[in-house]
Amino acid sequence: MTVESLSVRSKGDTETLLAMLDIYCRDMHPGAETLCADCRELLAYAEARRAQCPFGEAKPTCAKCTVHCYAPAMRDRIREVMKYSGPRMLTKHPVLALRHIAHGLTHPPRAKGDR
Repeated sequence: MTVESLSVRSKGDTETLLAMLDIYCRDMHPGAETLCADCRELLAYAEARRAQCPFGEAKPTCAKCTVHCYAPAMRDRIREVMKYSGPRMLTKHPVLALRHIAHGLTHPPRAKGDR
């Protein structure tokens, strides 16, 4: 999946995740010019899961989502990345961080069939 093929909302989500992974990978996996293989794998997994999201463009932030679409091991990995990178995003990528925070203030939608 390329960023160019995504909607504006999805593109922003992918851009934010890529920035978070970049911060995490540079600090935790030094020596790599770009994302290491593990971080590229996590990015590809996250993009694939995002593409299958039942909420589509109304997808809430993962912390507020009512449907957890990541496998437990991958959920733990992405939490580790977000926990480390989240606070650093405000200084390294303030626009992305503020956009993510603002999006997190919205109420999560219900999946089809939820009451």
